[in-house]
Amino acid sequence: MTVPVGYDLLAARPRLRRIDAVTLLTIYLLLLMGLPALLVLAPLGAAGGPATMLAALLFLYYLVTWLHPGLTLDRGPQPIRVAATFFAFSILASYVSATRHAMPILEQNAADRGLIFLFGWLAVLLLAADGINNMDRLVTLVRRIVYGATAMAILGVTQFAIGLDAAKYIKIPGLVYQVPFTDLLSRQAFNRPSATASHPIEFGAVLAMSLPLAIHQARYALPSLRRRRWVQVALIGTTLPMTVSRSALLGLAVGAIVILPTWPKRDRRIAYVAMVLASLGLWATVHGLAGTIKSLFVNIGSDSSTTSRTGAFSAAGYYLRQNPWFGRGFGTFLPQTYRFLDDQYLGTLIETGIIGFVALLMIFFTGWRIARAARRATADPERRHLAQCLAACVAVATVSFATFDALSFPMAAGLTFLLLGCCGTVWRLLRRDNPALRPDRDMPRRATAQAASR
Repeated sequence: MTVPVGYDLLAARPRLRRIDAVTLLTIYLLLLMGLPALLVLAPLGAAGGPATMLAALLFLYYLVTWLHPGLTLDRGPQPIRVAATFFAFSILASYVSATRHAMPILEQNAADRGLIFLFGWLAVLLLAADGINNMDRLVTLVRRIVYGATAMAILGVTQFAIGLDAAKYIKIPGLVYQVPFTDLLSRQAFNRPSATASHPIEFGAVLAMSLPLAIHQARYALPSLRRRRWVQVALIGTTLPMTVSRSALLGLAVGAIVILPTWPKRDRRIAYVAMVLASLGLWATVHGLAGTIKSLFVNIGSDSSTTSRTGAFSAAGYYLRQNPWFGRGFGTFLPQTYRFLDDQYLGTLIETGIIGFVALLMIFFTGWRIARAARRATADPERRHLAQCLAACVAVATVSFATFDALSFPMAAGLTFLLLGCCGTVWRLLRRDNPALRPDRDMPRRATAQAASR
């Protein structure tokens, strides 16, 4: 076959065969959710997880792509990029502040490890925010997040029902488990599943953050796929209470509060009926689970996990006074040396000071704000709903960070930053289609162009 002069062979390849940001992020998701979180490369310790190592490489890839003008990457205004940069500088400032004086070797290693995690989180967020070129590719990434959560939910149901932890049989040459496998955690005789996550709380948070996206897929699925999509919603939603975790149930409630008010009245009524029927079904099939969940909230004041969290506030004052602005160094407040906090915001105050705490709040607020702005920017019902569901994901993450030290859990942290990047994507893509979202500085240029066209 004769190839015409100037014919672009690369452009002629099928789109699905090209490697783009969604392809790279899909590989990251596969490593993040498909492999046990405790599986690491031994010399790197906690930073040696396959997903973490890939994310660090993606940071280098992002930098090269940003510096090379011929490679595809959006360089326009992006609020989530600004917030992420401020967050990164707050952690770097805490690192510099901490290393001005001698530190125990364990804390020094933890501080170095924190930087590796930081660069990985930045890569995932920025690659999603600046590298996804159209809504179809964003929808593809959302679909793959839901597939990952569904697979974890199936594994979680197995762990809950028969106590078989299939994750411990996953072996990868060259990788070892960071800590030895033990029996599944339990609460009042119920197995607490964690699937491939490192703890049931992390598992519950991941499912709660993924559920709004599963609901979006189901509502706007093609008729031939609708039943399958709602099965995914049912699997993720019913697995959440099986974690026997207040954090998971709180995340479920927050997601519902954000999403349901935007639905038509008829759809809301159907959702309420479905939730009641699902609760009754769980009560009828899993005897005692409803009572156990009820006791989590009725006895919240005397529960040991609650008293531990409240006790952490009184103990934190001493550490906060040591360096209130920049903290003692990100990742250096080791539970085995000091105490468990089970509150990422309190941990952020101690480790990165007031500056880091404000930066963390700022990145969540920015993700929420741009997702909501994207929703207001379009009249298309499906896109509006996707933006609202991404806002719900951010709201779930924001609340979940108050219930456990989320940045110490690679799966929950990695998914959080990926979802924040997706908020940046939907804002950028809808802003491109709607001039009302563009900054005011573009107005004179548009006015000049319109005058010239006349």
